[in-house]
Amino acid sequence: MPTILLINSNTSAATTVAMVAIAQACAPTGISIEGVTAPFGSPLITNAAQLECSAHAVIALSPAMKADGVIVSAFGDPGSDELASLLACPVVGIGAASMRAAATNGRRFSIATTTPDLVDSIRRRAALLNLDQQLMSIRLTAGDPAFLTADAVRLEAALADAVRLAINEDGAQAVIIGGGPLARAARALVPQFSVPIIEPIPAAVEAMVQALGH
Repeated sequence: MPTILLINSNTSAATTVAMVAIAQACAPTGISIEGVTAPFGSPLITNAAQLECSAHAVIALSPAMKADGVIVSAFGDPGSDELASLLACPVVGIGAASMRAAATNGRRFSIATTTPDLVDSIRRRAALLNLDQQLMSIRLTAGDPAFLTADAVRLEAALADAVRLAINEDGAQAVIIGGGPLARAARALVPQFSVPIIEPIPAAVEAMVQALGH
């Protein structure tokens, strides 16, 4: 049975459990998802310094990684490119996977997220993937990210507002919910809109399944 290792780049074990459950639920029969939490860093990645620290934490895990594939489950894909050069197995970041899924067939897409201090990092990632011309906007929720993520109802409502703006004002043909810890909210938002709402973790699982030829 192929085993995919899902790395939570922040230090929240509860977030790891939640993300693994979502990944396993959308994985095909016969694929096992195992989770690992960053050994150091922050419980929530909200700025560039924390993202950089999380990349070091992800890379620090590489000597012990024994899996058929690795998913880096943070939207900035911290350490994913370095891991890909270190490991013999496929490595997929949820940011790259979701942007590629959103941009399918030339679609214009936007990103709804909670972290204003990561906007520049997200734009750089899109440019590295040659998708910056299709990225219409990054719409931000109002309020402190930690405050929002602590309340599922408030988080879902704030992200829904951001998605509406992306569709109605920016012309987005698909909207990514940008963040691993936002996975439950992303799942809840899917049926609320007529345009595709891209969930980063399922997008990464699908990309990994394709990479494994399963």
